[in-house]
Amino acid sequence: MALWELDGVAVAARIKDGSLSAREVVEATLTRMDAVNPAINAVVARDDEAALAAADAVDAARARGDALGPMAGVPVTTKENVDQAGHATTNGLRIQKGLIAAHDNPVVANMRHAGAVIVGRTNTPAFSLRWFTRNSLHGHTKNPHNSRITPGGSSGGAASATAAGIGAIGHGTDIGGSIRYPAYACGLQGIRPTMGRVSAWNGSSPDRHIGAQLMAVSGPHARSVRDVRLSLEVMAQADIRDPWYVPAPLDGGAYPKRAALCVAPEGMQTHPLVESALRAAAARLQDAGWEITEVDSPPFRAPARCQAQLWLAEMARGAQAAVEQEDDPDANHVLAEMHKLTAVPELNEVLDALQARLGFLRDWQMFLQKYPVFICPVSAEPPFPDLLDLEDFPRVMEAQLTQVGLPLMGLPGMSVFTGFVQSDMGLVPMGAQLIGGRYREDILLDAAEAIEARGDPIAVATPQI
Repeated sequence: MALWELDGVAVAARIKDGSLSAREVVEATLTRMDAVNPAINAVVARDDEAALAAADAVDAARARGDALGPMAGVPVTTKENVDQAGHATTNGLRIQKGLIAAHDNPVVANMRHAGAVIVGRTNTPAFSLRWFTRNSLHGHTKNPHNSRITPGGSSGGAASATAAGIGAIGHGTDIGGSIRYPAYACGLQGIRPTMGRVSAWNGSSPDRHIGAQLMAVSGPHARSVRDVRLSLEVMAQADIRDPWYVPAPLDGGAYPKRAALCVAPEGMQTHPLVESALRAAAARLQDAGWEITEVDSPPFRAPARCQAQLWLAEMARGAQAAVEQEDDPDANHVLAEMHKLTAVPELNEVLDALQARLGFLRDWQMFLQKYPVFICPVSAEPPFPDLLDLEDFPRVMEAQLTQVGLPLMGLPGMSVFTGFVQSDMGLVPMGAQLIGGRYREDILLDAAEAIEARGDPIAVATPQI
């Protein structure tokens, strides 16, 4: 196995016992990036000298006998919408290519503190607005498994890089599916944590409005569930700069092994291949001793409408001038389509959405107390043909109901890989979404590990050059 194929847990263990050096691992990862990144355009900024210096610092610490962090020497990537000191926080925008961060975002700082080595910054669509990844600044990111399908978005660069062996962990963000959907499209494991689990703050920009404060989170993509567990623990370390941070334990204690399955939440037109993936995930859990019950879904549609209202309120209030200045054709199209589906809300509609949020969360909490895991589609369709939202945005939006409907409540959700299938787009990865109660990511990870153990391991993808 090549060094860039190892997962993060294996890398950290071998560096700790001295069978590998951090420099060896990082050099191998940078060489892998040279080989595959031209075909996928996942990493759009890199500083090899800084990465190698960080690796050398890990090796020097080990030579001195110092205690090593839990991710010591593990190569990771960061998404270009979070601050990394000395780098531009572009968020996929030409108008922000000179926005150089003075300080690390908490998630970046926590990974560095744990010994992780940042090998590159990954692409995102303009304004991190889509389930596809293309912008006027860095161009088009491709899926390393199959260039005909989207790598997902907005963390498409993170997922594409991780799937192709450019780092063991890819940092992503999620306000409407931007971790879960790229994980699904690129055949990875990816978790959207509970709001408040992972600290957030970009000192390069003003604080975001209330919608994003309540819904946007950072989390990891990885090729193994154990890497998701490790990196989430690291990302979730406290940072006083985020007043929303909640110091909840990562182990929430005993729980009943009961899961609910819903193939077509609130009338979603679920594709047969998606249904097969969901039933496969449920069967694997049942084999692991879980009780599975097929049920109707808690609310997704009404929360999705409120989520869209709050999201559009923020765009109209704080970003419209930037949208016009950037004039990215894809972003212009997507935002116009969003406005067709959801008008920019008045103040009272925003207040009503915030009020309704409480009731939706109450409904979900009561449901998840009975069923600690809810199995449902990541998307109603297999991974989309690339750039489908420019041709049929309503179809895309309807298929993504479970992506958009969840963040309003601040609940955690995980995309778990179930295997590859043959579709009309060729061979594509498939998966299932697991939803859990607030601060019970541990339950989702336990369930995902059971599903993972009964399927094929995730192998690194090599794109056609």
